[in-house]
Amino acid sequence: MPDALLVLADGSQFEGRSVGVPGRTDGEVVFNTSMTGYEEMLTDPSYAGQLLVLTYPMIGNYGIDPAVEESGRIQPAGLIVREAAAFASHQRSTGTLAAFLQARGVVAIDGVDTRAITRRIRQHGVMLGTITTGETAADALARVRSLPGYDGVNWVKTVTTTEAYDWEAPGATRMSVALVDGGVKRNIMRSLASRRCAVRVFPSAVTAAELLASQPDGIVLSPGPGDPRLLEAMVGETRKLIGKAPILGICLGHQLAAQALGAGTFKLPFGHRGGNHPVKDLVTGKVTITAQNHGYAVDADGLDAAAYVSHLNLNDRTVEGIAMRNEPLMTIQYHSEACPGPLDNAGIFDRFVDMMAAVHGGVS
Repeated sequence: MPDALLVLADGSQFEGRSVGVPGRTDGEVVFNTSMTGYEEMLTDPSYAGQLLVLTYPMIGNYGIDPAVEESGRIQPAGLIVREAAAFASHQRSTGTLAAFLQARGVVAIDGVDTRAITRRIRQHGVMLGTITTGETAADALARVRSLPGYDGVNWVKTVTTTEAYDWEAPGATRMSVALVDGGVKRNIMRSLASRRCAVRVFPSAVTAAELLASQPDGIVLSPGPGDPRLLEAMVGETRKLIGKAPILGICLGHQLAAQALGAGTFKLPFGHRGGNHPVKDLVTGKVTITAQNHGYAVDADGLDAAAYVSHLNLNDRTVEGIAMRNEPLMTIQYHSEACPGPLDNAGIFDRFVDMMAAVHGGVS
């Protein structure tokens, strides 16, 4: 019996070592090609319900720093790496990756061929899998094949805040932002706060009336996990917000706004997850390198004539942003708040602040 076992729904098996806690954990197996940022990825709510494969061969070499965590808990269902570094080398590190996973109760595996796993997902698409200790491969495979599909779960409900709360900017503020938490990363609030925005974060079930009652200068629709086609209520409330306040949609927020404007969404074969995706701004012609983490994309067919596609992915021509011709709304499918980078797109927050200032007659 191997120390730990990864079994995919197609019958593939990978023997490795347990680097988390003993047990079993199930989820949709996805991969991320970034070379750094494992702690940010582990605390990114967009990975809820997924088993995360990191393609870079050594993970954990610079240890753990609580200051960079993007949420209050580990979000993926499990972690799969080639090698979890036994030693951490960084002045801010508080411990090793393995100790971090064990302290948080996470089932994880290393010593497996992550390149082979990634090639299989690229060829056959994302699929369910399990990381398990103390279970035969046959039993694990039977269990995986009996699991409900990832697409049938409203994962946003599992990660959103239950109560509204404030994320205050240091010093005096110039703008107030209402943020709908579909699975928000802390660096979005940090990015807004650094631009002197006072941010109030609301649960995903908030209504348009409740948001507007807080009299925000602008509204941000956050990233988050899961299939946007399950979020009809959020799409309906988003539709009520258009034209009432400046809106910035990021990732899942982009998909919600696009659906509110008549577009559709669809699932990508293996998603976009990594820090090297080229995106072209169709208005300026500028190409930037973006960080991405999503498994679904916008289908622009049916998009309201008042809106247009503003950005395209140069790898597969999928929609990376929309905007409106006469209303203050812009969305991006990528992560302008990516930390670590690339930082090419941090200026999106400046554009949003300028948009709010223009609407409200202030100075950006």
